[in-house]
Amino acid sequence: MTTMHVNATHRLDSLPISKFHRRMMWLVGLGLFFDSFDNTLSSAVLASMLPTGFSTLELNSLFLSATFAGLATGAALSGWLSDRIGRGFAFQFSLGLFGILALAAAFAPNVEVLIGLRLLMAIGMGAEYVICYGMITEFFPRSHRGKYLGLLGVFGGFGVSLSSLIGFLVIPTFSWRAMFVIGGVGALIAWWLRRNMPESPRWLESRGRYEEAEAALQKIEKESGVTSPKVTTAPVVDQEAGAAHDKANYVPVTVLFSRGVIGRTILALVLTVICLFGSYSVTGWMPTFFVKQGMNVTSSLGFNAAIMSGYVVGPLLCALLADKLGRRRSIVGSGTLAAIFAGIYPFMTEPALIITIGFILVAMAASFLTMCLGTVPEFFPTAFRFRGGGLAQTVGRVGLIASPFIVLGLFTSFGIVGVILTVSGLYIAATVIFAAARVDTSSEALAHIAPAGDTADADAEEPKAHA
Repeated sequence: MTTMHVNATHRLDSLPISKFHRRMMWLVGLGLFFDSFDNTLSSAVLASMLPTGFSTLELNSLFLSATFAGLATGAALSGWLSDRIGRGFAFQFSLGLFGILALAAAFAPNVEVLIGLRLLMAIGMGAEYVICYGMITEFFPRSHRGKYLGLLGVFGGFGVSLSSLIGFLVIPTFSWRAMFVIGGVGALIAWWLRRNMPESPRWLESRGRYEEAEAALQKIEKESGVTSPKVTTAPVVDQEAGAAHDKANYVPVTVLFSRGVIGRTILALVLTVICLFGSYSVTGWMPTFFVKQGMNVTSSLGFNAAIMSGYVVGPLLCALLADKLGRRRSIVGSGTLAAIFAGIYPFMTEPALIITIGFILVAMAASFLTMCLGTVPEFFPTAFRFRGGGLAQTVGRVGLIASPFIVLGLFTSFGIVGVILTVSGLYIAATVIFAAARVDTSSEALAHIAPAGDTADADAEEPKAHA
């Protein structure tokens, strides 16, 4: 039985950046914006609950742990759904889920109900994080991928910083409930706008659905102004006539622990665990730290809003520099700078220095987070790419379940110095490990670890280079 091998990877990588990519950037970016907004609102919301007695430090920790548990569950489910059922379905399901539940959270009668809703809401949020970063790898040419990972991070950064700013403006007047309304309505609007988003041709081809992949590619090429693809289709023989094409190359998750792949999996886990712990330790606890150090809620939220604007500037630097420096140098550089400024930050006492150094620290933490989460999917071929990225985020977010209690313990025993210096040490460890590992994501390396019949993925920054 003869089918058509559409060469989706090479054709997508050969496309010029066009209105298709810009539209995709907006659709994916809006999802990450509201995902980041809803995720980050916890810092302002929890800080505002303390003076009213609606919550306590212990219940705040439970709220954050429930969030991390949901994020971990969502990350795990997203990998399975995306590789098994399709990127498009998983993408829309996750966004709709957390949008609806965010609206429900606005009407929680007590903090216990709020924590339960947050757990379910975070499942959708966790899935969205995995899929958004993976979609950049799926649709954007490798030569421009660093730029668009940075731009995706800018969307996420705006979600983080605007969550802090809006919290500063809205919570004192309308209470914390308004934050969930804003996040929920925004997520559902984004869900509606991207309802016609195309399925990934790479995934369709990896599942043996060649006709659908070809149709999707031709539509993308037409929108990109390409009338004849640079890489033409070539007939291949289906080794099992009559076999179900939608099961062509589905492989079990155990492939991530197989010989030749496990090294990539371990590196993905290390990078993801550390970039998530560092980011959440900085963003999730700053307002609470300020309140416990004697600031009132309004001043705390104001300081936090100023510092969190670094979550826009950091990814913007990635968008400008990542393709020039390469993703390896971008990760090593941002991790090193994050470690340095984390080490300096606890010793700042003047308000201007607290804001300035805090801003740079957040910018570098955001850059490191963006490049790590965006680069990890490139470690794996199409057939199990989202499960590789999903597993890494699942483990990272499972680790975060205990992190509020770890951070609280460090803060209680050693103050903010103990918390931030721990984060600094982790950034140093991640940077050294990644610099030494030199995992190869060239097309040849990915083809070597891909399941039989899977197309070679050209995902490296340059052919035969260590990414």
